[in-house]
Amino acid sequence: MQYKKISKILPLIILLLFLSLLLTSCFPENTGSLEDDSSNIVFSNDNLYVTFLDVGQADCIFVRFPDGKIALIDAGNNDDEAKIVSFLKRHKIYKIDYLFGTHPHEDHIGSLDSIIYNFEIGKIFMPKVTTTTKTFKDVLEAISKKNLKITVAKAGMEIAPAKDVKMEILAPNSQSYEDLNNYSIVLKITYKNTSFLLTGDAESLSEREMLSKKFNLKADVLKVAHHGSSSSTSLEFLKAVSPKYAVISYGKGNDYGHPHKETISKLIKMKIKILTTAEYGDIIFKSDGEFIELIEPKSN
Repeated sequence: MQYKKISKILPLIILLLFLSLLLTSCFPENTGSLEDDSSNIVFSNDNLYVTFLDVGQADCIFVRFPDGKIALIDAGNNDDEAKIVSFLKRHKIYKIDYLFGTHPHEDHIGSLDSIIYNFEIGKIFMPKVTTTTKTFKDVLEAISKKNLKITVAKAGMEIAPAKDVKMEILAPNSQSYEDLNNYSIVLKITYKNTSFLLTGDAESLSEREMLSKKFNLKADVLKVAHHGSSSSTSLEFLKAVSPKYAVISYGKGNDYGHPHKETISKLIKMKIKILTTAEYGDIIFKSDGEFIELIEPKSN
């Protein structure tokens, strides 16, 4: 009797299993992460690519120039090593031609030592300031072990990494500051008629210095300083930059309340498109020298 009951429901069980397998194959699991998408991006020559890596409450910016040379600006926290190294190796990057540590805070130079150990390094740029933290000492040790030297970054320096490309260092402008954030290297990358302004954690004091020097701050894309803190991105500075896009690199639920509502309010008031790594993951721009295209997240 029991056998007859089982024999009657067995075909139904088989049918349900078949339907389950069919649905799984048609609708694979969506993790909601952009990392897989960004890792599949194919970088082509004649274009400039700027990628803001999602490293949580930290900064890491990957730049591929039209001739294939590479720049890396900051390297996240100490525990971001795997993410950054994996991203670079997936894209078959073996050499970092220009490596920048904008200032010696852990959320900017945390994995810099790992980058130095894992890749061939061209030039290293850092501001003229030191700290006693283990993170900073680890970076110096890596530089020493690889027989590399630090090029001290200061305002007025220019680098020409490729044809029609210019990198300008716009800050720091003073010899000393009370706040380490103001030692931040501020880097403007220009490719023909397009430009990116990358500001590290520069505070309003550094912004005032750049304005007083009458630097050309206009840029299509602004990396909002200090993860969107209200101590940066003054209205006068923002008007001088007048970007189309503002990128904020921060981690959800951080202890600092970044990005601050005052900064977001300014960006909204000026009708600047806001993109955050916390919301979108890796953010990738492509420039052909005339137009900037948002690759990830997908532009509408």
